[in-house]
Amino acid sequence: MPAERLQKLMAQAGIASRRHAEALISEGRVTVNGDVAKVGDKADLATDDVRVDGSRLRVQEQRVYLVINKPKGVVTAVSAQEQEPRRTVRDLVPLKGHLYPVGRLDVDSEGLVLLTNDGELAQKLSHPRYEHPKVYEVALAGNVPDEALDIWRRGIVLDDGPTKPVEVRVTGRDKEITWVKVTMQEGRKRQIRRIASLLGYPVRKLVRVQFDTLTLGGLKSGEWRYLSEGEIAKLQLSAKNLPSRAKPRRSTHIARSTSRSSGRSRAAHGTARSGEGGSAPRSRSTSGHSRSQAGRSRTTTRGSSRPGRPQRSTSQPDTRTEEADSERPDRDPRRTPSSASRTSRSQHSRKPTTRRNDRSR
Repeated sequence: MPAERLQKLMAQAGIASRRHAEALISEGRVTVNGDVAKVGDKADLATDDVRVDGSRLRVQEQRVYLVINKPKGVVTAVSAQEQEPRRTVRDLVPLKGHLYPVGRLDVDSEGLVLLTNDGELAQKLSHPRYEHPKVYEVALAGNVPDEALDIWRRGIVLDDGPTKPVEVRVTGRDKEITWVKVTMQEGRKRQIRRIASLLGYPVRKLVRVQFDTLTLGGLKSGEWRYLSEGEIAKLQLSAKNLPSRAKPRRSTHIARSTSRSSGRSRAAHGTARSGEGGSAPRSRSTSGHSRSQAGRSRTTTRGSSRPGRPQRSTSQPDTRTEEADSERPDRDPRRTPSSASRTSRSQHSRKPTTRRNDRSR
């Protein structure tokens, strides 16, 4: 069989989901033929010795899918932390082998949790990018007005950002408790409880009754059951069609091209506005071109902006008079070898000679 990435092999073997498998590899707990593996390494289980925490990796052929109605006070985890000796959902299922939960619930919440050793399915069902619909039955303290529920429906800003719009439907109401059914696609930590507290009506009870196509059914608290073939097929079909519901990521190349195109459009728009007398900013290339054009214009019509100076064209010789040259005392005649200047100097030099001859007479 061809070599495949280690995280995929671990997911197929039911060790962990792909995300969790990458974490195990990064922690140095996975070896290939005795060498510590790195994220991205590949292996072939037919020829390579892949071990996780010292146990050899073998692909399991039989998949296990079951659902449990998690009671309050039970942790949604495979094993409890050292500082947290409470029971886990795995403790409630007396089966051997790897089973990890899909769709976490906080310790104070109840309801549906999927347990499976199918890492591929677990990855697609648990990743928040795919936005699986989840349904909760929630008891809120007090008689919640419709205005507060409308705020919840539109979305509310939490400390980790704004929430997406959700469906909130009232199923029962009295002076002390308001029962609502919430359908949402996000899954932030304690999101429903945080929103309810922010609105001023804290949660008294929270039960998840549906996860994607899977429903809790008639399971009592603490009970579990295997999924039927129909339920498994629906979940697999839903997971197969998930990429179309996920948000596409913009390519960096496309984003840069779009940015450059936008820049050129803004530069062209700015040039058009400046021609109309506006003050829109121009791009560097446009500004440089304008400056070069202005420079050539000044060279062609030099001196035209000064009052009292005749306009000089590059196609005609300099015909400025002796009086015009005398107005610029800083002009050195020796540095202007034009024929017109030499003619002017020669005429200037002959006039004193004529005066001396007159005096001699």
